[in-house]
Amino acid sequence: MNAMSQTQGLQLLNGNHAVALGVMLARPDVVPLYPITPQTPIFEKLIDLSEKGQLVTELLTPESEHSAMASAIAASATGVRVFTATSSQGLLLMHELLHYAAGARTPIVLFNVNRTPAAPWGFWPDQIDSLSQRDTGWIQLYSETPQESLDSVIQAFRIAEQVKLPVMINHDAFYVSHAMEPVAVPTQDQVDSFLPPYRPEMYLSPETGCSISAPLDQKSWNLSRRQMAQAMAGVGDLVGSVGQDWGRLTGRGYGPIEQYRTEGAELVFVTMGSMCGTVREAVDALRGDGIRAGLLKIRLFRPLPEAALRAALAHVPCAIVLDRNYSPGMGGVLHQELKSALFGMSGPPRLHGLLAGVGGVSVSCATLRKLAAEYLLAAPSPDPVWVE
Repeated sequence: MNAMSQTQGLQLLNGNHAVALGVMLARPDVVPLYPITPQTPIFEKLIDLSEKGQLVTELLTPESEHSAMASAIAASATGVRVFTATSSQGLLLMHELLHYAAGARTPIVLFNVNRTPAAPWGFWPDQIDSLSQRDTGWIQLYSETPQESLDSVIQAFRIAEQVKLPVMINHDAFYVSHAMEPVAVPTQDQVDSFLPPYRPEMYLSPETGCSISAPLDQKSWNLSRRQMAQAMAGVGDLVGSVGQDWGRLTGRGYGPIEQYRTEGAELVFVTMGSMCGTVREAVDALRGDGIRAGLLKIRLFRPLPEAALRAALAHVPCAIVLDRNYSPGMGGVLHQELKSALFGMSGPPRLHGLLAGVGGVSVSCATLRKLAAEYLLAAPSPDPVWVE
């Protein structure tokens, strides 16, 4: 029996409903949620699954996103599996507690639907909401499709619970959250064999008499960050091994990065999220034009897989980073991170940072072909370049 025949079969799902089914299959014990556009369909679908008896969990509806994360931390500290979801302003309201969740080493899984933050008000895909949380201590994954979003939710619990760090998965508003695609949904037996029940060694209980996140002196607080750094150092390899295990089970393998037609490439686009699909089309078209183009998709952003990125871009003459975000005064976040990762590398590529798709602006295949021709032999600009 092949891997695909062991699934529940293909279902036509939007990205948010795919996430909800992944959550159901992961069997979380507590799910605190507060609705916010465009995350709300996750919230609604989980309520629907709970009312039908398909999702057996403690479903909490607190008064804000801040309270939702506070509830998630408290529940996780008692040793149970926890999921929550949010978007944009909701994630920003959680910011204070994101630090707390990571510092307390609570393996919460959060799904964030990337959306423009205010002001001005907007509801369009933009990754600055999650990228602005990159120093909170959360592992960050970025998903391209509804299928990847479902698969990533299940993998994220195993990753989080093994390294005792929370995981934030992200997909683009509307382009993924509300777009419908065929999704192969695994069976409950498959997921149960891949993701065993959560059994932490340490948790809050009257019987254990332990404390979590009590006040510490300077050296002990410093030690806590050293321990977090040690855990983060192993995340890249763990994402790879967990993704391989999932691939053996379902036929869909994953890693920290993904390469498409990069062998012998003279130009490689580097990006994250839904834009990867458009880049693939552009790469195929450029190959037809005689330009040896490729795609380097970054799935794991925190911790940044520096060694894998350096290896992927070795011997590549030109790399174009496409950022669906803007850090005021600096430019694209991914561009800045990649420059740091490649610093000191022998023979690095000419690295161009383009602000493409900021605020949800559509970036077409034709635009990418034009950019490739324009930047293939150009010297990198010190200033961020906006793509119309």
